[in-house]
Amino acid sequence: MLLTGPSTSAASGNGAEAAAQMKRMFPQTGIDGFLPSPIPGLYEVTAGGQIFYFSPEGYLVLGEIWSKDGQSITAQRREQILAGKVKELPLDKAVTIGNGPHQVIEFTDPDCPYCRKLDDYLSAREDITRHIFFCPLETHPQARDKALYILCSTDRETAKHEVFTGMWDGTRPSLKNCSTTLLDEHLRLAGAVGVRGTPTLWVNGKRIGGANIEAIASILDNPNAKVQAKKRRATND
Repeated sequence: MLLTGPSTSAASGNGAEAAAQMKRMFPQTGIDGFLPSPIPGLYEVTAGGQIFYFSPEGYLVLGEIWSKDGQSITAQRREQILAGKVKELPLDKAVTIGNGPHQVIEFTDPDCPYCRKLDDYLSAREDITRHIFFCPLETHPQARDKALYILCSTDRETAKHEVFTGMWDGTRPSLKNCSTTLLDEHLRLAGAVGVRGTPTLWVNGKRIGGANIEAIASILDNPNAKVQAKKRRATND
């Protein structure tokens, strides 16, 4: 799909000129990143977690670039960009549970049945460190209060266990003097790394969408992953 803008008689000579040209042509379009694409004369633009393309001839191109072997270059770049943002997540704002060598970053909803299934599995593993961010969905009206209850508790691990095992189902937890600031930050971070549903997690840096326990286990139980995890732990100790 093409969105046309003002035409120009010649393409810009370099990326800096092309970026400036795009800002002049489309002043209301925010730009997070601007790089040459695999197609000469076409530039990759990232904005708000999305990728589109700019031609200095005056066009924005919405769509994907595919290689001759059937791989979506756009999808690969999107994953690379999000992976970079995941590495920048402030883990001190997460609920961190465990001290294992494998690193698991989770975005979860306390009332999502798939999230609870995943929590059962991850809670039983002793070889992981979990960094949990909450992303209560509007379809679960009690989930926000449950997330706040966990975040405002002095013992977050116990509170998380209570919530995910159903102890607070049908009963509103006490939220006296509970600030929403941290939960609001979790939701902002979820948007920044492209979370569109729960659970979404990164296991040793690899993104997994949904409670795909088989895929998670294949990463955690891979002999090479175990070696790398031991190296990471030795480096951090």
